[in-house]
Amino acid sequence: MTQYRGLDKPKGRSFFLFWKAMFVAAMLALVAFFWVASSSVEYIWRWNRVPQYFWVNEAADVRAEAEGDVTIIDRQGNEQRVVVRDASGEEHTHMLPGEGKVLVSSGDFAYRGDVLGRYQLNKPGILLEGLWVTLEVSVLAIIGGIVIGVVTGLCRISINPMLRWGAIAYIEIIRGSPLLVQIFLWYFVVGTLINALLEHVGLGGISPLWYGVMALALFTGAYVAEIVRAGIQSVHRGQMEAARSLGMSYAQAMRKVILPQAFRRIMPPLAGQFISLIKDSSLLGVIAIRELTKATREVVTTSLQPFELWIVCAVLYLVLTFTLSLFVQYLERRAIR
Repeated sequence: MTQYRGLDKPKGRSFFLFWKAMFVAAMLALVAFFWVASSSVEYIWRWNRVPQYFWVNEAADVRAEAEGDVTIIDRQGNEQRVVVRDASGEEHTHMLPGEGKVLVSSGDFAYRGDVLGRYQLNKPGILLEGLWVTLEVSVLAIIGGIVIGVVTGLCRISINPMLRWGAIAYIEIIRGSPLLVQIFLWYFVVGTLINALLEHVGLGGISPLWYGVMALALFTGAYVAEIVRAGIQSVHRGQMEAARSLGMSYAQAMRKVILPQAFRRIMPPLAGQFISLIKDSSLLGVIAIRELTKATREVVTTSLQPFELWIVCAVLYLVLTFTLSLFVQYLERRAIR
């Protein structure tokens, strides 16, 4: 006889304790496996060197740009100024932060490359900068993807053939080609044409970051459009008919009745799509955008610490995606209430 879960005998406390213990044991076994595997590899772990790639705190030197006599040492606001006059009489100005230390005196002769002053440099490291670029690109692409996806999703169910066919063509083209190819097209083809046109009229070129954002936004917008379309069509047809019978226009019924219900239903798939977008932003390194993955690759090349740095990179991506997942869950609870 088939046993249905709704008719099963309630599970006792021991059932849940046993399977929780099994989960903990499985996690410990996984950690032990990686520990044994890493111990068998001839590799020296250097976790103590990782923090320097998050925050730089080191002494920085200010060096003479040309040889000559030190003529002026004074303070200008929050900075210190050291002026070196070369043999031709040209003056070279060097600036130090106010808390820096000047190591020469007026009248000294400085050779090119001599240290004129030293100060303590405090700034974000390459990994923190890469994390910020990944966050910036992801937020901009998510906003753009939502706008493009909602508009395209509405066009997808429109009775206007032009809007419907245009939406279908856009969705199929974007979903039918790899994201990496689209990034190359945006940067090398569209970017080259637009920047050449801007330079022709005397304007500066657009940063590669914006081409990357557009590629991610259009790619995400195609998937969001299908999610929005499915969410709208999942709302019972009677909802629209009831709203129209109350005197609402199609736009009012869609905005006040249909879309609020649809968005509550599509939040989980939207969260999955946006999490994928954050991970897909790692492809932007191919067009010289120093996001988290490219920054990690550069550090690995110079430090020869692949194990520690790629583990840290994975953890940082997990922090971003898990935070987004918690935020979407919070929005879901708010929508239900």
